[in-house]
Amino acid sequence: MTQSETLFQEAVKYIPGGVNSPVRAFGSIGSTPRFITKADKAYMWDEDGNRYIDFIGSWGPMILGHNHPSILSAVLEACTKGLSFGAGTRQEVTMAIIICDTVPSIDLIRMVNSGTEAVMSAICVARGYSGQKKTMSFFVCYHAHFERRIAHDGGELFIVAQRTEVEASAIQQRDDPVAVQQRQMRCAGEQEEAF
Repeated sequence: MTQSETLFQEAVKYIPGGVNSPVRAFGSIGSTPRFITKADKAYMWDEDGNRYIDFIGSWGPMILGHNHPSILSAVLEACTKGLSFGAGTRQEVTMAIIICDTVPSIDLIRMVNSGTEAVMSAICVARGYSGQKKTMSFFVCYHAHFERRIAHDGGELFIVAQRTEVEASAIQQRDDPVAVQQRQMRCAGEQEEAF
């Protein structure tokens, strides 16, 4: 048994599905998640010493690779000033200004910690702006994992079986949903039933 398999067996006892994000589950491909121990530049190593090319890039933040000297230096310097404050900082204002000045279509920006938070915020803004509560979601596409919250807030959620060329007509037939989201729910690698 590999170290990753051993860790996964232990993980499922304490973490739902053995992973902290549905996109990390390997059940749908009949395998065990790899448990990563380190990364450098374009590579990652698992607990068994196997080296992998990192095509994921931590879902975006590692676009320049792991341990890029300039980024590592800036992060280490920032850490000496404190790791987290739970309050606003000059750096986030500076970053917001740079983003808004760089992308002409962005007037305001809310920075969040996850894709789930981003989707939740986008749907809340769309529903608030339009006054509508309907949301359309495409099955077998990943958008985040919080759909039941929409129903708890009094909204309506429509699940479309697959994203196809009939997408536009399906949207029109649903009384103008306020937001269209893509959906794929994974729990321990198994597809969740649409509701």
